[in-house]
Amino acid sequence: MNTNYYAVLMAGGVGSRFWPISTSSYPKQFHDMLGTGDTLIQKTFKRLNTFVPTENILVLTNERYNNLVLEQLPMVKQEQVVLEPAMRNTAPCILYAALKIQKMNPNAVMIVAPSDHWIEDEEAFAEDVIACFDKCEKEDVLCTLGIIPTFPNTGFGYIEYEKEAEGKLKKVHQFREKPDYETAKEFLDQGNFLWNAGIFMWSVNTIINAFQEHQPSQYELFFEGMHCYNTADEKSFIANNYIKAENISIDYAILERSKAIYVLPASFDWNDLGTWGSLFDKLDKDDNNNALVNCQVVCEDASGNMIRSPKGKIVVVDGLKDYIVVDKEEVLLIYPKSKEQDIKKVLSKVKDTFGDKYA
Repeated sequence: MNTNYYAVLMAGGVGSRFWPISTSSYPKQFHDMLGTGDTLIQKTFKRLNTFVPTENILVLTNERYNNLVLEQLPMVKQEQVVLEPAMRNTAPCILYAALKIQKMNPNAVMIVAPSDHWIEDEEAFAEDVIACFDKCEKEDVLCTLGIIPTFPNTGFGYIEYEKEAEGKLKKVHQFREKPDYETAKEFLDQGNFLWNAGIFMWSVNTIINAFQEHQPSQYELFFEGMHCYNTADEKSFIANNYIKAENISIDYAILERSKAIYVLPASFDWNDLGTWGSLFDKLDKDDNNNALVNCQVVCEDASGNMIRSPKGKIVVVDGLKDYIVVDKEEVLLIYPKSKEQDIKKVLSKVKDTFGDKYA
């Protein structure tokens, strides 16, 4: 296994659209959302570990999830868990992790990958990432994986690549914000647009140089701590300085400003598992097209439902179509799939009415 390969596994999100299973104290990446026996973070770690050495995988998460990470990934040492004392979006934490890795190995190339995505063909995923690593080791470029669109999705950002680009890796023309439906259809018709999956590859030197050029204040803030990274003094430096970082995504901070970005159209099926509906799409269905996790179900005139309960519970459903049914201890959610994007609003109402206990 190549010792210059590193990974940063992003595991700090809350996943509020998967409420009530996903809560701020126990978010979705630490749950077995697919009913496979592995949580999402465990599946992602295993996927990366097929080509990145165990000790070279850093888990980037919020301080409150430190114990959850160590419980679910017992092969990970405490020094591999990079803790954010405050939420500052993706740019600051990626720079912080890159500086730590550069100090360990200045020849490193790294992948930044979310902890909660569904990828079926893990061998194809590894091949795609290594192809990008090869590019990043030879040239000062930033790489990303783009997903070939299957329908005009308005929930993703898009990557437009140069039509005349040759080879597997395509030069990126620009990143595009989440479009409306008509614009998304136009993107698909043009044929050179990909979904932005938020999976990035680069050498540590290239990404750090990009921050120095495009985000000098962020660079100076974190570079000041270079002497203490990977030592006992790191925690104190980060506690005092991380909150000073600008709240900005890696897309806005670096990717939209860089002139040397390449995208590889992914050769694997992918789903961001962002909502109950996206989970429904990837699960096996019963004879009535219901997706079931953990439960035993008796259905009458019920179809297209996403049903999850505590393991082994018997659920009886009659006359229900295209609903999300989630039973979790003191909370029962019965909600139309068509309104799944509003679950965040429901969660806000629950917090306002009953406090944070159920959120």
